[in-house]
Amino acid sequence: MSSKDWLEKDFYAVLGVNRSASTDEIKKAYRKLARDLHPDRNPDNREAEEKFKAASEAYDVLSDDKKRKEYDEMRSLFGSGAFRRGARSGGQQFDPSDLFGGFSNAGAAGGAGDRRFGGAGFSDIFSSIFSGGGPGGGAARRGPRRGRDVETEVTLDFVQAVRGTTLPLTLRSAGECDTCHGSGAKAGTSPRTCPQCHGSGLISRNQGSFSFSEPCRECQGAGTIVDEKCAECRGTGGVTKTRTINVRFPAGVADGQRIRLSGRGEPGDRGGPAGDLYVQVGVRPDEIFGRSGDDLTLTLPISIAEAVLGADLRVPTLDGPVTMRVPPGTPSGRKLRARGKGVARKNGPPGDLIVTVDVQVPDGVTGEARDALERFAKLTPPAGRERLEARVRKGS
Repeated sequence: MSSKDWLEKDFYAVLGVNRSASTDEIKKAYRKLARDLHPDRNPDNREAEEKFKAASEAYDVLSDDKKRKEYDEMRSLFGSGAFRRGARSGGQQFDPSDLFGGFSNAGAAGGAGDRRFGGAGFSDIFSSIFSGGGPGGGAARRGPRRGRDVETEVTLDFVQAVRGTTLPLTLRSAGECDTCHGSGAKAGTSPRTCPQCHGSGLISRNQGSFSFSEPCRECQGAGTIVDEKCAECRGTGGVTKTRTINVRFPAGVADGQRIRLSGRGEPGDRGGPAGDLYVQVGVRPDEIFGRSGDDLTLTLPISIAEAVLGADLRVPTLDGPVTMRVPPGTPSGRKLRARGKGVARKNGPPGDLIVTVDVQVPDGVTGEARDALERFAKLTPPAGRERLEARVRKGS
């Protein structure tokens, strides 16, 4: 992405958020747009693809605190007219296009030109301006650059999340052209060194009292020129590729957890390392089991008789049923524990299964069951309401 893009594009408007939006609000807005505009949902829809790229570009800047700060400072600085030549004496306004003129064509071929230039940020440009560096000063910016990070989402079943699983994920993202291997040149040819900047990608220029380096207009900052373009990528060196990778989700992965896969994002530029892949995990709820940290939870219905007399009951676990003892006189809400039947831990023993007893009261009883309950009521002591009744009598 060029620095002129940072001036011309309102990334907040692209994502539909305010300038004061939090990181979570920006992430939420991006995910919604990414789901709606994803190429898999909109095959052969050029407009949706362009909006998807624009949203990804905006999120790449606004989700990074450092980039966002530079972006805000740059737009604020130029938008406020802080750089005006002769402002005090009525001189001509400083035109940012004079500074970034070489950028305007860098991305015209579809985005890869921006990647080859390296996406210089605000601090890069101004360090170039005030350093007075010549073409040699751009060597570091022409070096290998790390690829962009890629983010995707996956939803796991409850059991898959608890036990861990390996799933294939299919991704569509920018990648290196297999025909030209990222050079952008037709098979059998190679890019040639730019005669204007001699391969540096930068040329020196005077602007009033300033002396600074700017991207070469001849090669758009790439340092090389492609005379015969690759037919596959049309000279950009990059294409949108579909790839399938197997992702291992560890046992105990939680709903909302973000897994980082190093080096599985977009490939780097000029031999730089690939970015990372971030997988946002969602977990479907289970009909029987719940989860609290590394413990599993379960509600166990029992009858009044089982609560009073006690019982040995079979209780389901993810490893098969176990028998648990319900002590006599167990009240509703008491918690029982099956040790080691919870979520596996990477270090240490697994969590437990926490069973909450729920005493079921029948809607109504008839016949012998009713007679038995009436006899039971006569033979058992009151339910401990003596103190309450005494308070009632005292109050009256």
